[in-house]
Order: sequence, then C-alpha cells, then structure tokens
Amino acid sequence: MEKLIITAAICGAEVTKDQNPNIPYTVEEIGIEAESAFNAGASIIHLHVREDDGSPTQNQSRFKQCIEEIKRKCPEVIFQPSTGGAIGMSNEERLQPIFLEPAPEMATLDCGTMNFGGDEIFVNTENTIIKFADEMYKRNIKPELECFDKGMVDMALRLNDKGIIKDPMHFNLVMGVTGGINATSRDLVYLVNSLPKNATYTVTGIGKSEFPMVTLAIIMGGHARVGFEDNIYLSKGVLASSNGDLVKKVVRISHELGRDIASPDEARKLLNIK
Repeated sequence: MEKLIITAAICGAEVTKDQNPNIPYTVEEIGIEAESAFNAGASIIHLHVREDDGSPTQNQSRFKQCIEEIKRKCPEVIFQPSTGGAIGMSNEERLQPIFLEPAPEMATLDCGTMNFGGDEIFVNTENTIIKFADEMYKRNIKPELECFDKGMVDMALRLNDKGIIKDPMHFNLVMGVTGGINATSRDLVYLVNSLPKNATYTVTGIGKSEFPMVTLAIIMGGHARVGFEDNIYLSKGVLASSNGDLVKKVVRISHELGRDIASPDEARKLLNIK
C-alpha cells in the first residue's frame, strides 16, 4: 500500500480559544502550530488565517505573512490555502489566497452548497465551482475537491466529464458535518466506491468521528486529515495541546496498521503535483 499523506488543518475559521486555548490566531502562533504538525509527520498544511483577535479573514497579505512564517520553519511542506473562507464571504474574498506569488501548489475547491445548521448556508453554485477551478488551473494549482456528500462527488465527476475539472482528481471526503453525509463506515465505502480508479482521496472526520474515519481511510488506502479545524480533542474529554499531538496519533495508528508516512516530496508525486 502506498505511503499515507497526512494533512493538518491547523486552525479553521470557526473554532476559538474559548473552546481550546491552543487554537492559533496570530502569525507566530500559526507558524508554531504548522511546525508542530510538520515535525509530527504532516506533509500538507491546510491553511485558514485569522486576525489577531481570532476573526477569520481571506486577506491576501495575512496569508502571505503566515505562509512566510511557516516556510521559515518548515520550507518543504505543501501549503493548501482554503478558498472556503467563512460563511458570508464573497467569491472574490474567498479566492484571494490563490493569487499569491508564487502561487500555492494546492488549494481547496468546494463542490456544492451546504446547510451548516440554523440559518448558516455555505453557498457554492455550479458557476462558482467552475470559476474557482478555472482560476486554479490558470495558475497550475492542484485543486483538492471538498465533498461533504455524494451529490458533490457527482458534481465533480460531471465537471470532469466536461473537461472543467482535470484528471487525476484528488478528493477530500468530509464526513460528519451538519447537513452533510454521516461519518459511518457504510457511507465512507459508498463515497470511495463512487470515485474514479485513478483518483486519490483524503478522509476528514469531524469531532469524535475524526480518528475512526481516519483509521478506516488508512485501512482502505486513502489518506488522512486531522487538526484543530475539525476536532480539538486527543481523546474523549482530553483537549489536544497542539496539532502535532493529533498528527502523532495518526502516525501511530498508521504504523500499527503497516503504512509508512509520506514526506512532502513523496506526497507531491502521489498527488501528481508538478
């Protein structure tokens, strides 16, 4: 089985220090958390950025500052800025980090609209998806296709048939989000069996489903995402002290199941990042 690619989603846009005081907000804190994840075995840093007060932003200069700080600490790592941003942001706001120079090697591409609970709706129309894909390919950025449900996988496949999303595709199967597919073994198998044979995929489980879903992904030959964006606990009732703690747990599970961990350069080859 090929080596495991670990993505660390180090801060997200919503989780706060009130929930876990180790959530990074400042440029310095984001650099520290990225380094902890990289040193533990992560080859990809999935990056949202915050203002110093914790409010989410897609400001290009803030991304630049954070990326420069991370590069100073772990220059080999793959950066994967979010183009999801936060609920209520415009498409123009959300796209800002892909216009950085040099362009990031990867970025997220959400493949559908989500009801996040209450009145919160994360809107991604078909035209939004097409626009984001087009802008990424213009800059040789590998899209990670964020799929929260089966219909989003189908949207990606339909746009692939039209030549808008290109082969080989890389998916992130996000499970356990309110409004999306449940985090169960049945549903993971269903999603994975819907993917093309030449596709790669990462699995993200939200909250208490993080490690069960990651473990299934390891067994099934997929890849793993963990981090404070998705889960703040190392085990039931025990807050993680760093993203590195969460990554170390995945590394241990993977080694016990017989899979080695991919370095950033090995991840680039597996994901066909050029």
